[in-house]
Amino acid sequence: MNLDELFKLQMKLDKKIVEQHALQNRSLVSEKILALQVEIGELANETRCFKYWSTKKPSDKVVILEEYVDCIHFLLSIGLDYNFTDISVDAIISESKLTDQFINIYIDLNDFIICSSKDHYATLFEDFLSLGSSIGFSKEDIVEHYLIKNNTNHERQASGY
Repeated sequence: MNLDELFKLQMKLDKKIVEQHALQNRSLVSEKILALQVEIGELANETRCFKYWSTKKPSDKVVILEEYVDCIHFLLSIGLDYNFTDISVDAIISESKLTDQFINIYIDLNDFIICSSKDHYATLFEDFLSLGSSIGFSKEDIVEHYLIKNNTNHERQASGY
């Protein structure tokens, strides 16, 4: 997946947020990592893949996709902070259960926290794209909904979100 355009769009949003909230010269990596962890949990919650005790169906695909794209925003933003914008990643078809894929993504993220290398970042991003593929999202779905959510985020910043 070519991420160049998404990184550029994320950079504009991040810059707007930093300026609007007077966050210049402040590292936001810890906040972004925690936000990503929370968003991954929200995504898992919408898929309901781990809720073996419940018969309730997963949320609608568009709701799950919105949560998925929220994660993409933070993944891109973290990549920008580390200048890892030249990665090339693609979804790999996984045979693992969704629950195991979520756990693996948390492991990937922890590995990145411990050793913030480009390789760990690329692995995290690739595994996240693979999760999206397992959920049923195409590259086109992801990009289209990223663009929609990015516009929403710009609007939110303009209105004092």
